[in-house]
Amino acid sequence: MRAIGIILAGGSSYRMKELSTKRAVCAMPVAGSYRSIDFALSNMTNSHIQKVAVLTQYNARSLNEHLSSSKWWDFGRKQGGLYVMTPSVTAESNAWYRGTADAIAQNLSFLKNCHEPYVVIASGDCVYKLDYNKVLEYHIAKMADITVVCKDMPASENVDRFGILKMNEESRIEEFEEKPVVAKSNTISCGIYVVRRRQLIEMLEKCAEEERYDFVKDILIRYKNMKRIYGYKMQEYWSNIASIDDYFNTNMDFLKPEIRDYFFRQYPDIYSKVDDLPPAKYNVGVSVKNSLVSSGCIINGTVENSVIFKKAYIGNNCYIKNSIILNDVYIGDNTHIENCIVESHGTIRANSYHAGEDGKIKIVIERSDRYVI
Repeated sequence: MRAIGIILAGGSSYRMKELSTKRAVCAMPVAGSYRSIDFALSNMTNSHIQKVAVLTQYNARSLNEHLSSSKWWDFGRKQGGLYVMTPSVTAESNAWYRGTADAIAQNLSFLKNCHEPYVVIASGDCVYKLDYNKVLEYHIAKMADITVVCKDMPASENVDRFGILKMNEESRIEEFEEKPVVAKSNTISCGIYVVRRRQLIEMLEKCAEEERYDFVKDILIRYKNMKRIYGYKMQEYWSNIASIDDYFNTNMDFLKPEIRDYFFRQYPDIYSKVDDLPPAKYNVGVSVKNSLVSSGCIINGTVENSVIFKKAYIGNNCYIKNSIILNDVYIGDNTHIENCIVESHGTIRANSYHAGEDGKIKIVIERSDRYVI
């Protein structure tokens, strides 16, 4: 493909609360065996983009470990590859990334040393499938300066946390407002952009001169009347992990057969780093209904409508319902967990009770020692 890829994976989200205190949002576990960044990386390799830069910053250790080998997404090539870029002290700057535009601007040498004419920029915290080739073909056909991938959300959806845009009959963007108080449209930006490489370099250099740091506010909104900015509507599944509710609902979506079939049984595939773990073990007398149970788990109790991540242990007479159990969690006997997210590497003592009330999801963080009797 005649494009390079940039994945923005350095941001944090206060709406993720305790879940983002130890990891970047892009490293959040999804669907039992994946991380949220796996979807953007898989879309890149499935679109035959051979050179991809991942810009990391906040709580990057877990994410960097996940990206330690590029072979899982087939980026281990002589030409191209996967580049993980963190903020660094240079002769020109010693600042952290101050925004999405600044993150790319601090790595302008990567763009200048490439020869591909186009750049695909994507957020690393979204769950979706998309062939970027189709977006690039649309971009070229429209003779656009920038193409923004967008999606029409249901009328019942609260969209004021997204960028809201309006297009004319030719799909040219006429209005773009970031996180409005009152949304005037239900068409949102999906955080995916296609732009010509040389033009991106020029706009970023101008932003840097004027000390402007945000890609949306200082490029898309600022240039919307000066550049030909078009919207490309995607119809398929798309979800953004930006809050506790978003994260919980996205994982629960994978309990729906049609969603699992779309992501895991239809070409192209979604790839991730593979752990060498045994299959899940279900002991005598267990009951598991409508749940995802990952490799390395041992189940002894009852599990309903839940997502159980890798290496979880569920003790005897436990009852797990409408919950997400993250990696390497030990749940003691006779424990009741409902409408909860249990943080990874936690130990829930026997005879515990945790339940989210009034429709709210409870985050359970236990750091108790594991006693072997």
